[in-house]
Amino acid sequence: MSSAASLRIDVEADDRVAGYETNPEFQLLVACTSPSRTQYVVGPVNWNSVLQLAQHHGVISQLSDTLEYSVAQIPSTVIEKVRNENRNNTRQALWLTREMFRILGQLTARNIDAMPYKGPVLAEMLYGNVAARQFNDIDILIRARDVPVAIAALHELGYEPGVELTPRQERAYLRSGYEYTFDGERGRNLVELQWNVLPRFYSVDLKTEDLFERAQTQTVSGQKIRSLSLEDLLIVLCLHAAKHGWVQLSWLSDVATLAGSETIDWDTVGKRSAALGVGRILDLTFALCHRLWRTPLPCVLPLECEPILRHQLELLAQGEEYNTDSLPYFRRMLQARERRSDRARFLWRLATTPSLGEWSAIRLPSPLFPLYGAVRAVRLAKRMVTTR
Repeated sequence: MSSAASLRIDVEADDRVAGYETNPEFQLLVACTSPSRTQYVVGPVNWNSVLQLAQHHGVISQLSDTLEYSVAQIPSTVIEKVRNENRNNTRQALWLTREMFRILGQLTARNIDAMPYKGPVLAEMLYGNVAARQFNDIDILIRARDVPVAIAALHELGYEPGVELTPRQERAYLRSGYEYTFDGERGRNLVELQWNVLPRFYSVDLKTEDLFERAQTQTVSGQKIRSLSLEDLLIVLCLHAAKHGWVQLSWLSDVATLAGSETIDWDTVGKRSAALGVGRILDLTFALCHRLWRTPLPCVLPLECEPILRHQLELLAQGEEYNTDSLPYFRRMLQARERRSDRARFLWRLATTPSLGEWSAIRLPSPLFPLYGAVRAVRLAKRMVTTR
C-alpha cells in the first residue's frame, strides 16, 4: 500500500466502455451507494431488475433514500415497494440491535469479553443510524476459550447452534474454523459467534487477542460498547469482502466510507496488512472502490490485476456470486495473495483441513478421526472436477 498517487494501474483505462458501465440498473445502485452521497437523476431503468439487484447487494436503505429525491420520475408502485422493503429493513435492524445488547448483557454477566463489529455497530459508525445499512445477523467476536460458555449463554436466550458437534469435532473446529451460527425464533443464522475473522485455511493469521488489545469504544444507540479499532476494522472489512468474492456493493461502500475517515492511521494499516500478507487484498478492494466511485483510496496493483478488476465489476453488475467450493473461487483467492508462502499454505490447508462438511458426510469412529483429512482431500477433488 502507498499513496493514491502511486497507483500503478492506468486508471484512465477504465473509461473504455464495459458491461458494468452500460448497465443502467447497476449504475443507479452505484450512485445510491456513493460515499459522497451526491444527488442522482434517475433515468429509464427496469425497476424489477433494480429491486432484485438492490436486494442482492444489500442496499435497500440507500436506494430508498435516493428515490425519495426523485418521486416524480418513478412509478408509484415502485416507490411504495421500496418504502415497504425499507420499513422491513428498519424493523429488522432495530430488532437485531436490541438483540445485540441483550446478548452482550448475557455474555458480560458470564465474564466473557465480546466485541460486535458489523451489523448495527458498523451502520451507526459509518452512517449515523442503525437502520441506514442493510444487515440480517449479528457478528460478535469472542476468544476461543469462551466459546462453550457463550453457547450456553445464547441457549438461555432461546438461540440454538446451527450444527451439533461431538466433543472431538468441536475441539478440531475451534482450531480450524471461525464461527458458530445460531438460529432463533425469527429465523436461521441470526447470530454469528466468531473466535477468528476467517477459517484457518485462508492462511491469514490475524490473532483475535491482538484485536481485543487494540479495541476502541464506540457508541451505538446511546450505549458504549467495545469494538475493533478503525485500522483493524478496515482490514477486517476488506478480508470479509474478499472471502465472499467482492460480490456485494454494500461491502465495498462500507470500505470506501470508512477509508474516508480522517482519523485512520494509514501507516498502521499498511504495516499490519503487510505483516499479514494481505496487502493485495486491500489494494484490490480499494481499486474496486476507485473504479466504482472514483474514491481517492491508496492502492498499488500490478497491471496484470486489471483483468481481475474488470471481471469483479462484471460480477457486481450482473448480481452474480461465486460458488465458494468451486475452482474459479479458489483460483481467485490465490490471485489475491502476494506471497508464495501464503498461497502454498492456503492450498495445503484447503486440501487437508476437515470441517463440518466432512464430519456430516461420513461418520467415522473416534479412533479413525485422523482419517478425516483424507476424506477432505477426496471430497475437495470431486468438487473441483464438477465445478471447473
